[in-house]
Amino acid sequence: MKLTEFLLAELDREVERSRRALEQVPEGKYDWKPHEKSMILGYLANMVATIPTWVAMQVEQDELDVAPAASKMEQKRMDKSDELVAALDKSAAGARSAFEKTTDEHLQTSWRLLARGQVVMEAPRYVMIQDTINHWAHHRGQMTVYLRLMGAKVPAIYGPSADDKEFR
Repeated sequence: MKLTEFLLAELDREVERSRRALEQVPEGKYDWKPHEKSMILGYLANMVATIPTWVAMQVEQDELDVAPAASKMEQKRMDKSDELVAALDKSAAGARSAFEKTTDEHLQTSWRLLARGQVVMEAPRYVMIQDTINHWAHHRGQMTVYLRLMGAKVPAIYGPSADDKEFR
């Protein structure tokens, strides 16, 4: 199996898992957080909805500075689950398009993550993409804990939950 096919299939599985979680985000809880040191639900849900854009950047650009002097990245406030799901669909479409236009050879070339111009990570693109998908699952897991604490339903992700008995 080609790298592009493997990563695209994994992206598609994670999109559906993320969709089920984002559909449960309650309206009007954007600023809610379980602890003073925790990030707010809206920021976390936005990340879950838009992390596939990181995958597209890792294919299409040679590096990303996550803490530039002047940020170009904008986070739109999304208060409703349908807005989050639409953002997920859009970001996933961009990642799919990037995979369709690239090659396995390109995915084996180096990609760099910077913070304020300093390299903090450098690895082949496919490694960085796999790390991004793992990072996505991590934040989605955080978000499902938030859902539970707020009394919202927690969907089946890698198996049944107390609220969703399906094995997906």
